[in-house]
Formats: sequence, structure tokens, C-alpha cells
Amino acid sequence: MELESPTGQPSIELFGVTIMEPMVTFTDLWITAVCIFALVQLRKRAFPGKVHQYMLWYFGLMGIATFLGGILGHAFQAQIAFHWKLPGWLVSMLAVSAIERATILYAQPLMSHKFGRFLEIANVIELVVFAIVTFITLNFFFIKVHSGYGLGLIVLPIHFYIFMKTRNTGSKIICKSVLFATLAAFFYTSEIGLHIWFNHLDLAHTVMAISLFFFYKGTLHLHPVRESDILEKPLSFGQAVKELFKKG
Repeated sequence: MELESPTGQPSIELFGVTIMEPMVTFTDLWITAVCIFALVQLRKRAFPGKVHQYMLWYFGLMGIATFLGGILGHAFQAQIAFHWKLPGWLVSMLAVSAIERATILYAQPLMSHKFGRFLEIANVIELVVFAIVTFITLNFFFIKVHSGYGLGLIVLPIHFYIFMKTRNTGSKIICKSVLFATLAAFFYTSEIGLHIWFNHLDLAHTVMAISLFFFYKGTLHLHPVRESDILEKPLSFGQAVKELFKKG
């Protein structure tokens, strides 16, 4: 007997075991594959410094989170209790906090010590609060809010500020990657899909996989900010936006 999934995607049966939302599971694991690729490539380059260490944590944790999400949250949801979604959710929150911390550390040469310290403390408090609320409510909504806060209110504006001050290529790529990643939230909330076998979650996961690849490309350019990198005349907001989307 075929079980109905929350998204309406048909289940399949392998070796007598029901696999729910098989394509959603596959696209989740697609993200995992991108994370593993990024992790392996960055480890080969062995960049020094805490910024790259946190970015390694980001890709590693996100790979674990999407693997758990695909297996526990989608494929075997018929066999296990709903609360088994929590491991993937909580690990994804750790991943977002890792990229927040990497961003804060990278920007420290351009901000006051007090403000940098404030952001570091806020990073920990925010993670703890959202983790507790998610654990109590078992509501994915708070995972989305945490991710939106981390990427939209920490990573994007700080890297945009770095780009305004230095024209840093890594920050430019990461800003564009965050903006592209918002499409994932759009597809998820609008529930717009292409087909029953490639629904809104599959589209959202595909966007996430592409954006994670470009996060990796941006990370390759996150060299330490030196005094000589700081522009004598920082870009204005409008100039920075134009350069961000300029071809070439």
C-alpha cells in the first residue's frame, strides 16, 4: 500500500521498505554531495586561520544536516517518529552559526573590537535560543527564521560592508550567493513546483545546492584583510550594488 507524503510525492518500495518522497530525498543528498566536495577541496588547500576553519565546519555540518534531513526527515518518515527530524534541524542551525562566526571574524579588521565581541556573543545566544524553541515546539518554522536571520541579517550585510570597504572578491561572491539562496525560501513558502516528481522542495534544494557551491567559490577568495586592501574612499551603497551585479 502506497503511503501519502506531506508533499504529495509518491512513495516507492525498495527491498520491501517504503521510501517516502524519493526525489526530495535525492535532492537533499545532492546538497550533501556539494558540501562534501567543498569540504574536501578546502581541506586540500589547507587555508590557515579561524575563518576558514569555521567555513570547513559550515560545509561539514550542512552536509551532515542535509544527509540526516533526507534520510530521517523524508525517506524513512513512515518508519520513525516525527521528532527524529530534530537531529538534522539542530545540526543545520549549528552550520548557519558557523558561517555567521566565520563572517564576523573575517570582518573584525574593519570593525571595533567591542562591536565584534558583541556580535560573537549574540551569535551564541541566538543559537541557544532558537535551538531551545525548536526543541520544545518541533516546528521547522524556527529553523527557517534562524537561517534567514543568520544569512540575511549577519552574513549578507557584513560581507556587503566588507565589499564596500575593500572590493573583496570573496565577499562579492558570498553576497550574490546569499541573494540567490533566497529563491529557496520563495519556492519553499510558495509551494511552486515543476512536477509531482520535482516539487517545491526539490526546487528549493536545487537552489541551495547551487548557492552552496558558490559559497565554496567565495570561500576560496577569503584571504585575510590587510591594511593595504582597505580603499581610501569606500564605495557608496549605490556603487557597491552596481559593482555587485556588474558583469565580468
